[in-house]
Amino acid sequence: MGGAFSLLLWVLQVPILHTVFCFVPAEPEVRQLAATYFRILIWGSPAVLGLYSLVGWFLGMQRAKLPMTIAIVQNVVNILASLFLVCVLGWKVEGVALGTLLAQYAGLLLALWLWRTRFERPEPTLHTWRTLLRDRASFVAFFQVNRDIFLRTLCLIAVTVSFTSFGSAQGELTLAANTLLMQFFLLFSYIMDGFAYAGEALGGRYYGARDTLRFARLHRSLLLWGSALALLFTLGYGFGGSVLLRLLTDEVSVIALASHYLSLICAVPFIGFAAFLYDGLYIGTTSTRYMLLTMVLATLLFFGLYALLPPANTSLWLAFLTYLGCRSLVQALYYPKVKQTVAHHNQ
Repeated sequence: MGGAFSLLLWVLQVPILHTVFCFVPAEPEVRQLAATYFRILIWGSPAVLGLYSLVGWFLGMQRAKLPMTIAIVQNVVNILASLFLVCVLGWKVEGVALGTLLAQYAGLLLALWLWRTRFERPEPTLHTWRTLLRDRASFVAFFQVNRDIFLRTLCLIAVTVSFTSFGSAQGELTLAANTLLMQFFLLFSYIMDGFAYAGEALGGRYYGARDTLRFARLHRSLLLWGSALALLFTLGYGFGGSVLLRLLTDEVSVIALASHYLSLICAVPFIGFAAFLYDGLYIGTTSTRYMLLTMVLATLLFFGLYALLPPANTSLWLAFLTYLGCRSLVQALYYPKVKQTVAHHNQ
């Protein structure tokens, strides 16, 4: 399936690029650099999709150290290759793209090697394939879950791309400031993704065992640790946000504008942390329909609120906070239904 999607991306790379530029206007020089970067990295789609599959397998088997090892190796290869290609060979944006491309395939090769050496792989027989093909219910459930996650991801991309587009429409300075501020959100989201992966793996185990007691304990533990980290990030951004901005750039005008919105950024961790945790629990229990419905509602709120508010960057961030808050709140309301499925599935 990953190979089919990769082939589709290769075939559609030109219309994809044109579509992106329609939604995110840019100067001709920026468009040319972005197009060069995209045309090189698109060839890494098989590696990226294949690695997603293997990382999902490792997490499902509760071997979280393996994805961490892969990520470390990938980043080291990316840094070293990019430095050599850019600083030594002078390849500029092409060098950065090729360095990333090499890192993607290095990560895939390492993941394949770990899969072959760390896990027992019984040889599939003709009887095994026949049994799998006859189990239509499992196939239907598999594609339903993938459909829900795919549509949810489309909503996520729509919000992310539109956020950038709406910001760029307010000028290059606003776009630069928002790009910096988004690093605050991304830093927090990377940490919370670890909790989401734990929710997927452990939630899936307790779902399979119909262990509602441990599932409820997992839910409480995730919320407890998630809220503690959210508070830590909120305080860190509140007291150290200006320092972090100065580490990211030395442009005084960009820092000044970004500092104006730091109070809104401080609200992101506490408003949005639950969304990551529930995403993990819902994927682990295959309750992806609730996750999709929540994401659709949150996406509609984002676009609707931004359309109603005055066209300003504050409005954009308020719409984004509403989007995160909706995901957290609505999924929390769905949780009792998800908990019931843990006890009653396949009965």
